[in-house]
Amino acid sequence: MFEKKHQQLLPRSEFYRRMARSAAAGAVLISVSLLVGILGYHVLGGLAWMDAFLDASMILSGMGPLSQLHSDSAKLFAGLYAIYCGIALIGTTAIIFAPAVHRALHKFHLEDSTLD
Repeated sequence: MFEKKHQQLLPRSEFYRRMARSAAAGAVLISVSLLVGILGYHVLGGLAWMDAFLDASMILSGMGPLSQLHSDSAKLFAGLYAIYCGIALIGTTAIIFAPAVHRALHKFHLEDSTLD
């Protein structure tokens, strides 16, 4: 997916396309994660759709829940969803910023190889 150390730096237009694809992949991951959370809070937690959206988005963003859950299944879902969201947040950040980090490192290595 990324160019190798000995290859030239990707042209800016291609780099911007790569960044857009990464951002789109991150947006899909966030959307699917949010949808799972909304459905879980609505079905298992008995929350109204808007409250389920609010709780799912708060957990996904790392802020924490707002609503009180009463059933054990809802609490189990909320705990597992919170663990998943912590991992998803880190993963999504990595997916979105990977092209920029790779480009910076690749440029750094190209500059090193020209000094040899």
